[in-house]
Amino acid sequence: MSRTIDIKGLIDERPISAYQWLLVALCFLVVTADGMDVAIMGFIAPSIIADWHISRPAFGLVMSAAPIGLVIGALAAGPASDRIWRKGVLITSVFLFGVFTIATAFTTSPASMAVLRVLTGIGLGAAMPNTTTLLSEYAPQRKRALLITIMFTGFNLGSALIGFVAGSLIPTHGWRSVLIFGGGLPLLLIPLQIWLLPESARLLAVRGASSEKVGTVLGRVLGMRFAGDETFVSAEPPLPTKKPIGVLFSQGYGLMTAALWITYFMGLLVIYLLTGWLPTLMKDAGLSVSAAANVTAMFQIGGTIGAILVGFVMDRARPAPVINVAYLGGAVCVLGLAWIGALSSSLALLVFAAGFCMSGAQTGLNAFAPSRYPTVARATGVSWMLGMGRFGSIFGSAFGRALLGLGWEFGAILAMLAVLAALAAVAVLVAQSSRGREVGVPVVH
Repeated sequence: MSRTIDIKGLIDERPISAYQWLLVALCFLVVTADGMDVAIMGFIAPSIIADWHISRPAFGLVMSAAPIGLVIGALAAGPASDRIWRKGVLITSVFLFGVFTIATAFTTSPASMAVLRVLTGIGLGAAMPNTTTLLSEYAPQRKRALLITIMFTGFNLGSALIGFVAGSLIPTHGWRSVLIFGGGLPLLLIPLQIWLLPESARLLAVRGASSEKVGTVLGRVLGMRFAGDETFVSAEPPLPTKKPIGVLFSQGYGLMTAALWITYFMGLLVIYLLTGWLPTLMKDAGLSVSAAANVTAMFQIGGTIGAILVGFVMDRARPAPVINVAYLGGAVCVLGLAWIGALSSSLALLVFAAGFCMSGAQTGLNAFAPSRYPTVARATGVSWMLGMGRFGSIFGSAFGRALLGLGWEFGAILAMLAVLAALAAVAVLVAQSSRGREVGVPVVH
């Protein structure tokens, strides 16, 4: 007699297998490579400017190119992943940003470099939502947020790692060697991905794949054997449309989608404006360049620790209120920075706390979003949230420049950012309340 097995329920009830930990490691490595190639231009820009004898404004076109590609990649990757397959889109995205990063090493003008950085950004923007979605579909509910936030710490690791690589390679081999390294590393991951990455069993079931195929993939990941008489299902709510983008705006999902976009946009705006302009703001307030850089680094350290702890707590409490509290904590810390000023002895501690709360909340949102969408639109929901949020990072840099041009001071800019962080805190609760259930699972902890 045939047995019906709910894939998510089976994953949730079983202990985490060695293969699931391997999947975490593979996704972590992809995110690490992603972080390297997103940050790479910041470390080699001074060398390129000196080598090509161009001005900083002239090189600004190159620096702004990758974020445009990130938006395009994120918006395109989700629907492709939901309509094609998670594994294929993820491998293609890694191939794209690896190849185009290497190609960038052989450019001879800012214009051609900008074009290649847009193409690189498309691959980078496509990779992150697909690793998030694939891992979320194989992580058990009780550990999902923690595993995803651990995966996201790879981004900070990659951003830091490429700085050390640049410092080592540029003096002896030049800036082009850093790009070759940064592009070569993700390409080395592709054979491992082809061999070891599983396709999403939940997507296979929803797309009508044979039970034999679903059982083979699921059994490999969970380390178990099936008798062959099973029918695998992925419990999903009834949907008015099967088109991934249509689901995002259908009844019951539209308000939630908008709230997630607002939350992610506001969070990235605050984070990018802080990390991009905090050294300048502190220097203008009287700190030395080295002191300002060291204090700003505390934001990243706090963010890495905060991401893991927020994920840990999210698995033990209602996720949205945890993220809400973290954003509110970020608002309080940023407001505290505005209050004490740049010359206070508590500055480094408050910057650390702001990074802990803001980056912790932002990474927690990445772990929260996949559970809010059904399988047929999960990658689209996550990737469009990331894509719309990227406008916050782009706007954050320009907004900071505009405010400084208008003569805004350290305290006034930070106070405004505290308000935006509070708005993110409110929006995430709207995202929670707009759907009383996680897809297929009651919200009970």
